[in-house]
Amino acid sequence: MSSSFITKNALAQALKSLMLHTPINKISVLMITDACSVTRHTFYNHFHDVYELLGWIFENEVIEELDECCSLSKWKDGLILVLQYTQNNRIICINTCNSLGREHLERFLHKTFTIVLEGVIEDIVLEMKVEDELKKEVAEFFSYAITGEFLTWINNGLKEDKENISDRIEKMLDGTILRILKVNSV
Repeated sequence: MSSSFITKNALAQALKSLMLHTPINKISVLMITDACSVTRHTFYNHFHDVYELLGWIFENEVIEELDECCSLSKWKDGLILVLQYTQNNRIICINTCNSLGREHLERFLHKTFTIVLEGVIEDIVLEMKVEDELKKEVAEFFSYAITGEFLTWINNGLKEDKENISDRIEKMLDGTILRILKVNSV
């Protein structure tokens, strides 16, 4: 593990710890650097601001585990992985959703679900001829829909059971992507 990753991780843990009791828009770089005993210069060697660090947290805490879930047979496992991460980091996700950092959370969720859906779509079209542009459009569209479900769940305080969320998303997607791709195949 590189020293750069270790430093970024220490900064990330400090931010997450601070976010448990302080809204992100009230957290300064100085608060983060003091919490992990590094200089402001060290922080700025890695990140431009607190929100970029927040984006790094989302990118690095879930994405690696999702690689094996980018298929038709395992996509729901990936969905549950992100749901579980959100529950495990409940206060941080709610804090982020209610702040200027919301954009980072939205971008992370959209990117994550797009990656998973692209894998699903590639599995679906194995025996079909479908234009790459259509595959991309379908992945983007449904990624925004799933992201919307997540943001609604977070805005409602994560009260609904994560299995209900994953089952509803599965019900909406079941056969829909296949039908769209079949109808529009070349």
